[in-house]
Amino acid sequence: MIAHPFIYEINTWPWLDELSRRCGRAVELGDVPGEVWDAIAAAGADAVWLMGVWQRSPAGVAIARADEPLVQHCRDILPDFTIDDIVGSPYCIRGYEVDPLLGGPDGLASARQALADRGMRLILDFVPNHVAPDHSWTTAHPEFFVGGTADDLREEPASFIEVGGEVLANGRDPYFPAWPDVVQLNAFSTELRAAVITTLTRIAEQCDGVRCDMAMLMMNDVFGRTWGERAGDVPAQEYWPLVIGAVRSIHPDFTFIAEAYWDREAALQEQGFDYCYDKGLYDRFVEGGDAAAVRRQLDAEPDHLSRLVRFLENHDEPRAASVFSLAGHKIAAVTSFTQPGARLLYDGQFEGRRVHLPVQLGRSPVEEVDNELLDFYGRLTNIMRDNTFRTGSWATAEITGWADNSTTADLLAWTWRGDTRWVVVVNLGDQVASGLVRTGWDDLAAAEVDLVDDTRDLRYRRGTADLTDGLFVELGPRLWHLFRVEPVTAENTSDDAEREAI
Repeated sequence: MIAHPFIYEINTWPWLDELSRRCGRAVELGDVPGEVWDAIAAAGADAVWLMGVWQRSPAGVAIARADEPLVQHCRDILPDFTIDDIVGSPYCIRGYEVDPLLGGPDGLASARQALADRGMRLILDFVPNHVAPDHSWTTAHPEFFVGGTADDLREEPASFIEVGGEVLANGRDPYFPAWPDVVQLNAFSTELRAAVITTLTRIAEQCDGVRCDMAMLMMNDVFGRTWGERAGDVPAQEYWPLVIGAVRSIHPDFTFIAEAYWDREAALQEQGFDYCYDKGLYDRFVEGGDAAAVRRQLDAEPDHLSRLVRFLENHDEPRAASVFSLAGHKIAAVTSFTQPGARLLYDGQFEGRRVHLPVQLGRSPVEEVDNELLDFYGRLTNIMRDNTFRTGSWATAEITGWADNSTTADLLAWTWRGDTRWVVVVNLGDQVASGLVRTGWDDLAAAEVDLVDDTRDLRYRRGTADLTDGLFVELGPRLWHLFRVEPVTAENTSDDAEREAI
């Protein structure tokens, strides 16, 4: 995958349902209309993450349909809800085979080819820490799991389950109660690790990368703290270096993406992951987008920053349009998606959808399109199709103020350099902010440049010395400049002057 990709996440089951209703026929992965893939490619996606294609568990479906709070929530979302709309969790996996209701393996292969024809890669899910209770491993290989006793089952029935005469632990993380629809795999089991390598190698034949759910839960120290003596002896080798190394020995270009929390991003990068979630940056914006907090989040080594995944929403988080004000949404998007690393965009984000679907729900409600947000994302993604944002080099830009100007602290700035050059300045404060931005570029040949921001229909002509000595910037609250730097030549001087006058 390219250095700084855009990844487009699709919640596959409700997405296909929506396409089916729109097309007036059943749509599966193998017969998605070409214009749908065309539109995703036109939005600048380098990869598509089809979330939830694996075979769902009938046992998990039954558990979900018996969960009255979940059922009531679905009723609140869908006025015409029926129990059949609950199709089970895509993370309660019965087997790593494409669900036949979504088109099966042949349908996935066709979708992958359609993406490849448009220059996009395919990302799928891998859930390392648990499987459904009716997965074949639970009866054939109980040694793959964290076990329990009859006393555990009797004393903690919400944390243990009996399968095939064996008591197994339900999956969980160390901070929350157990998940009732899944069974916990034992990260310390040598036999499990071998089986996972086989499974992931087979998955790697069907796609170009995986997003690994809750990846930090399989790290030796986290797993040992969660399960204690039940897990057995701590292996000498970590889980992920073993697994990733084995898969890459066969598929060297396969991409691994970690859902990662608890400041485990750097450690997971060291263990082999190409990209890890940047939940910290997302949280800073949810908390209000304070400039000092965002600046601290971005104060890291460039290599670390370039291996993070920026997002404003995904299937786990609330919809961005329901979390942020319109101004807050826009400034968070400009700031997040012009950073190095991967950028994750969620289907429906551009249109401003506000309803956060439970992952067990197979149908989404009809929502009104936010045309202002749609126009903004159209402009932003059109700009960011420039290859510099994918393969170029990113660097922070120095910002200075003056003695009686405290507003400079609300400004952040950075540059991109490749076939084109870009300067990005954001005001994360609630007042007008000003300062001098220095790019560090001392090799600009032209005497003058045009600074063009197509997200806000702005064009300014400045001398190149301004970019090195200090470009004066004044921005309103929660506004930005996303400037393309265009050298002024004899051929374009008159035209540019006219546009500047407009």
